[in-house]
Amino acid sequence: MGMQLNGIGVSKGIALGKAHILHRDDIEVVKEDLPAHKVDAEVQRYQRAIFDAKRQLQSIGDSIPETAPAEVGEFIATHLLMLEDAMFSEAPARIIREQACNAEWALRQQLDSIIRVFESMEDDYLKTRVDDINHIAQLILRTLTKNNNPLIQTPPEIDHWQGDIIIADDLSPADTVLLQHMGIAGFITESGGQLSHTAILARSLGIPAIVGVHQARRYVADGERLIIDGELGLTLGQATRQEIGHFLKKQRRFLSKRRKLKLLIETPCITACGEPIDQQANIDSENDIDAMHQTGLSGVGLYRTEFLYLNREDVPDEETHYAVYRQLIRKLAGAPLTIRTVDLGADKLNKHLAPDLIAHHNPALGLRGIRYCLHNPRLIIPQLRAILRAACHGPVQILLPMITHVSEVHELKKLIESIKSELKDEGIAFKEKVRLGGMIEVPSAALTVQHLAAHLDFLSIGTNDLIQYTLAVDRTDDAVDYLFDPLSPAVLTLIKRTIDTGKKYNIPVSMCGEMAGNPRYTRLLLGLGLRAFSTPPRASLEIKKVILDTSLEDIELLTQAILEEGSSTARTVLINSLNNLSE
Repeated sequence: MGMQLNGIGVSKGIALGKAHILHRDDIEVVKEDLPAHKVDAEVQRYQRAIFDAKRQLQSIGDSIPETAPAEVGEFIATHLLMLEDAMFSEAPARIIREQACNAEWALRQQLDSIIRVFESMEDDYLKTRVDDINHIAQLILRTLTKNNNPLIQTPPEIDHWQGDIIIADDLSPADTVLLQHMGIAGFITESGGQLSHTAILARSLGIPAIVGVHQARRYVADGERLIIDGELGLTLGQATRQEIGHFLKKQRRFLSKRRKLKLLIETPCITACGEPIDQQANIDSENDIDAMHQTGLSGVGLYRTEFLYLNREDVPDEETHYAVYRQLIRKLAGAPLTIRTVDLGADKLNKHLAPDLIAHHNPALGLRGIRYCLHNPRLIIPQLRAILRAACHGPVQILLPMITHVSEVHELKKLIESIKSELKDEGIAFKEKVRLGGMIEVPSAALTVQHLAAHLDFLSIGTNDLIQYTLAVDRTDDAVDYLFDPLSPAVLTLIKRTIDTGKKYNIPVSMCGEMAGNPRYTRLLLGLGLRAFSTPPRASLEIKKVILDTSLEDIELLTQAILEEGSSTARTVLINSLNNLSE
């Protein structure tokens, strides 16, 4: 075996090709003090850069074929919306005027401010959105300095990249779309994570991809022949004939499996023994609904509303919420929508939104989720008013994050009743009965779930936080991430306890955490009694294939053995056996 590099496999598939190393010069930003008479012209220069950046993205968006997955155009549209957001369209211009400085410096100050907010977040998905912020800022910066990204300009030598494996420090979604047009075989980046938009887009486009391969450009020579395995996160150079044959066979199997998965879109989601399973989508915006429809999901099991609150100097008002929810309901065309109330803490909001709260030493254990909203009701009251109003137009239910004990449910219900009385007095139409659910993501909630189930209409298990809090492990910390174990008996016991309690109280229990979207755990979750999965649309067909091939009677004994096994090694053997059961 020759050279081997390991990273995070973010998009399955095998690619064999020649390495093309993409170098981009870092742009050094230096502050320039401007005389007063040049400030207006500098603001105009910044605004022209925003306009030019939009034009570049629109050109890429216009080139996307209609047959491309829905997510492709949505990522470009999202970046266009970010360019129009006040955090880029207005804040840097204000800094130029306040500091009488050059546009590049103002943009850098704004970018640093935004990054501080995102990096303080506990939610892994939200934290990775800083990648998009960086991509947009770099696009504007290169436009300002006329140092345009060569990918954006689609250079004349692009034909030479067909079948190549691109190696770069990072790639934006726009880069990824262009690279796919160029016919690249795959890509490797030195930075990035599993949840970045570039990783998600690579999966949607079917491009084998590996991220987090530190110093890849140092170890790989331009033009070197490589093999990458996007599932294992493996990069192989100087491969033997036997190794090449092995990966070619794996590539053929993977492509055949992917073709077969697409045939399942219209197939009802039912186990081999006839048990119906509900599959819904996790979404962040209206753009995700097209992907949901394309994969045949029945509705939205989790709509994250945090983006409505970020990078603002005021709380989004009722009409802002209402317009967004009304449009979502319209696009869902009768499919259910589960709206999670804002899941943020004081550490994630700027001083204007949280003027009365100081930074906490451990925000993961501080005021966040529903506890923060009850402490600071002005954050959630406009949202609840809008949800009640929007529910008149379609099936909507409310999901409360970070529930710790039942008193929070009682307090929230009182607040909702108060809001209903106000809406009634104001003569505003609203839905009287809207189902209320709770996230089970804190061990205390799982241990006393019977008290919550008695006062809620449904439950949703958030495995990301549940695992973190149960095992006292921050999975983003390299020193302890090996302890982050979804198969821990403690975690599985809490999951089963929640599911069993839902059955006892005759209320639905779904799962919206990452475990639900990982086919490795699908049979185990079915064996524990889960009958509703809420996942990113891109993961749904692979999950459905496992469900269709599973007989619940066949998995009962192995599921029980995994639940009772104390050895992590033995649990791994058992779950492999579970997943290898014949159809």
